[in-house]
Amino acid sequence: MTHLDASTLARLADVLPVPGYDRSRIRSGIVHIGVGGFHRAHQAVYLDRLMNEGKALDWGVTGVGLLPQDRRMAEVMAAQDCLYTVAVKHPDGTVRVRVIGSIVRFLYAPDDPEAVLELMASPDTRIVSLTITEGGYHVNPITGDFDAGDERIQHDLSTGATPTTAFGFLTEALARRRARGLAPFTVASCDNIAGNGDVARGMLGAFARGKDPDLADWIDTEVGFPNSMVDRITPVTTDADRRLVAERFQVDDAWPVVCEPFTQWVLEDRFSAGRPPLQDAGVQLVADVHPYELMKLRLLNASHQALCYLGYLAGYRFADEVCRDPLFVRFLLEYMDREATPTLAPVPGIDLERYKRQLIERFANPGIRDTLARLCADSSDRIPKWLVPVIAHQVAAGGEIWRSALVVAAWARYAEGVDEAGAPIEIVDRRREQVTAAARRQREDRLAFVADRSLFGDLIDAPRFVAAYQAALDALHDHGARRTLETLLAG
Repeated sequence: MTHLDASTLARLADVLPVPGYDRSRIRSGIVHIGVGGFHRAHQAVYLDRLMNEGKALDWGVTGVGLLPQDRRMAEVMAAQDCLYTVAVKHPDGTVRVRVIGSIVRFLYAPDDPEAVLELMASPDTRIVSLTITEGGYHVNPITGDFDAGDERIQHDLSTGATPTTAFGFLTEALARRRARGLAPFTVASCDNIAGNGDVARGMLGAFARGKDPDLADWIDTEVGFPNSMVDRITPVTTDADRRLVAERFQVDDAWPVVCEPFTQWVLEDRFSAGRPPLQDAGVQLVADVHPYELMKLRLLNASHQALCYLGYLAGYRFADEVCRDPLFVRFLLEYMDREATPTLAPVPGIDLERYKRQLIERFANPGIRDTLARLCADSSDRIPKWLVPVIAHQVAAGGEIWRSALVVAAWARYAEGVDEAGAPIEIVDRRREQVTAAARRQREDRLAFVADRSLFGDLIDAPRFVAAYQAALDALHDHGARRTLETLLAG
């Protein structure tokens, strides 16, 4: 067994692909906040591809962790010289593994916030990218305004505070650059939010205005916030994944990344201080990413929600199991064809019919083993952004909504915290107490769950939605998920 670090790369090259470039020549040009599986399977892989072609060697990545759970990543990255393996699992069982070397440093911010600030304020740093999850932007789901109620945000807004949040670090680093006469870096969101660059601009601007209105004006006029659409299914790494890399390739990697073969990155070409030649690595650079991101959010992401609650209640635990069941496949395709697709504008260069069928194939990949529990997590950040807009559009247009209403009802049933066999369900959600309390009242008050306007807006005022939702919830309570689907699909 060979421990993965810089000293063993030459030996590992006989077993699997390793970086073909001299990592000592790489300069850090990107700071990435929120290094998890997705960043390491996506953005870092595109950069590694460029570096293997002798390009972008001044665009190495320094990862930054802000949260307590990031400490483990810091330890693994330090022990492995920031090297790690990506295991791409194909539907036919083939697994292709390579070592990625584009991340060159990792900083755990709570241990040395000043080091993070000075790195971000350095002229070498030209992009700060983000995967901080949907909830990390603190958007009020109803008003769209910045929600400053979080304790850490309140701390960072106080005078003289040492930053603890992404917005706190971004604002202080930009303030230092402005004071030193340096051009600002680009803020590049890679999170699953419609208009993620625009959201980052709006929320960071609101935060900065609470610290320094002049600085906020400078950020608004000088900082680039490109919108992007990112896509690659990347499940949580398991011990079985670690064993796979160890047993097949004799590599001791404490935190490999597992992902599907498919990858896509659509990006607006709006950068404040330059960028790598990402188009050479397969990134689609476009003038307007909006059609692509709505396609992904309403077809892929919302379909994940359409399968996860119903699948879990029906007894499945993995997405591929659900998507090998013809009943669920029919439901997903009908949702995509008859409810989501009518809300989309044409997507340049994309065959939507092929894209939708490809989604089912991707979801059904048995090698990925994406857990339904992962897809069910953080629903209060996901459903309002991914599915509620579909329902609102269809209500206004007089289109079909019963499938989307069933998904909302399935979330409400799931949020009760007990499955159809009576086993407890662990609800993972930053608003867990709120959503579970509402779900547990709904047998007496059938609209308790969807009456929350902070999650569902004005849908409670739409009689057609209310009727469809109540019918679906009653059916789930009386008959269970599978029989409900069978009955509704039968017309």
